Amino acid sequence: MVDIFIKGGPVMYPLLGCSILALTVIIERMFFWVREDMRRNQPLVDEVLEMCRKGDWARVRESVTGSRDFVIKILVSGILHKEFSMGKAMETAAADEIKRMRRHLGVLDTMITVAPLLGIFGTVIGIIMSFELLGASGIEHPQAVTAGIAQALITTASGLGIAILSVFPYNYFNARVENAALAIEKYATSLEIVYEKLIQPTGQSREGIP
Repeated sequence: MVDIFIKGGPVMYPLLGCSILALTVIIERMFFWVREDMRRNQPLVDEVLEMCRKGDWARVRESVTGSRDFVIKILVSGILHKEFSMGKAMETAAADEIKRMRRHLGVLDTMITVAPLLGIFGTVIGIIMSFELLGASGIEHPQAVTAGIAQALITTASGLGIAILSVFPYNYFNARVENAALAIEKYATSLEIVYEKLIQPTGQSREGIP
């Protein structure tokens, strides 16, 4: 591997940097999602919605203490601002959570795009040098040119390899974010519906007062 790296030329160094960045982001995001899965507490989410349906806000406050489930955080944000704008509060909290879930994905996306371009750039440089060698040595030594082109193609192969191995986890992480966004929307909407049903009788009784 070291011999192949050296043969690839100077462009292999930025490609190495791309691979290290991509691998770092992939590992960090894997640990992030493992941690988020461990924090999820679906029974508590259902319990909170049931307590909200009954209007038992004090019990909700006691139940969610210490919970780090991102859905619970968003529901609590809405409950805390229920007298003002529950929907806007949950929307703001959800935006913060989605931003946290997408952290560093832009770096991985950039590596997927840049690595193949760097590979092609290295190949072009290698081919130019090979033709310069052909002009200097003449056609009597074609093996020197073909060897140079073969070495130049190492960068293209390396860049494509980095992009291919990075695109699968990138798509996986994006899918996780989309699924989390759907879950957030589902339970936030459920809480708004529950709260609207809870306050509706009060609103109707007030309308009946002359």
